[in-house]
Amino acid sequence: MAARIAKELEEARLWGGARELRPLDGSVLRWGGLLLPNNPPYNAGAFRFELTFSPHHPLSPPRARLCTSIYHPGVDAEGHVCQPLTSPQHWAPSTRATQVLQDLLLLLDGPDPQRALRQDLARELRERPERFHRRAEEHTRRHAEPRP
Repeated sequence: MAARIAKELEEARLWGGARELRPLDGSVLRWGGLLLPNNPPYNAGAFRFELTFSPHHPLSPPRARLCTSIYHPGVDAEGHVCQPLTSPQHWAPSTRATQVLQDLLLLLDGPDPQRALRQDLARELRERPERFHRRAEEHTRRHAEPRP
């Protein structure tokens, strides 16, 4: 299991959507890095994340968490994400860590009020999208890290 995760870390480092990808606390079961969204309102910054693997990986899905505050309906205040790919009912052991990170980046690039953990932001996105995008841009300027 650890050998597979180490190999997946090397694969993920070759993908261009994340930077500074590395094990945290010396454990291959916990990674950290920066996600670089492509689309407004989040593309003005970089977002620190953690990806934590179960000791039962690949039979159990990893858990992603954003450490950088983000104004997004699919991410709650603690950084947990609405990511169906990593839910127990959708997880497939053949899924690679790079696919999980790509899916996380797609979530950031396309906020969807149907995949929401913050119903207030989902409602704002549906009913007042201009205000949502303005607030998300301002939040990104204040909280996101500079892009490398």
